[in-house]
Amino acid sequence: MSSAPTTKRVVAFFDCQNLYNAAKNLWGYSFPNFDPIKLARLVTESHKEKPWKLAGIRLYTGIHDNKVNPHWHRFWNRKLLCHKTADTRVFYFTSPLRYADGTAREKGVDVRIALDLVKMARKNEYDVAILFSQDNDFSEVVQDVNEIANEHGRSVTIASAYPYENHSNMRGVDKTVWIKISRAEYDSCIDLRDYRIP
Repeated sequence: MSSAPTTKRVVAFFDCQNLYNAAKNLWGYSFPNFDPIKLARLVTESHKEKPWKLAGIRLYTGIHDNKVNPHWHRFWNRKLLCHKTADTRVFYFTSPLRYADGTAREKGVDVRIALDLVKMARKNEYDVAILFSQDNDFSEVVQDVNEIANEHGRSVTIASAYPYENHSNMRGVDKTVWIKISRAEYDSCIDLRDYRIP
């Protein structure tokens, strides 16, 4: 087996709606006010045991149809473009929301995240994947990624980072390393730009 790298390459995968809903349920935020670049840096730089280096920031979200909800359609397009412009490491994937019985639902976002986790592991594009999500559907892909790493004589870590309070029962994704984000840490990574403004 090859030796582990001295500095580990980190790619952050943001399940944007999952992260937003967690912050909303825990702290009452009314819109997605997080800056993913700041959050990815915070979690990467807080790891002290072996140096981590942020190599990629990947944002995934469903987006409203402009004819159905122009407000949130514009919000997400502005936010994603702004982050991509601010940091060349940012990649984003969007999927149109599906509407049924007056409710908007994401389709294809979780699948795309899982596919990218596997594809990038196979191509040796990260040593650490930080998944900003608590969706346990991702626990199934963790085993696949570990098997790929073992086949190539490598070690890969998958972590899930999520908002947390001591009184809450919030959990990370099973089979991952859990990284809890406190209110103070989250608030230090709030995006100062408000994309809701017309």
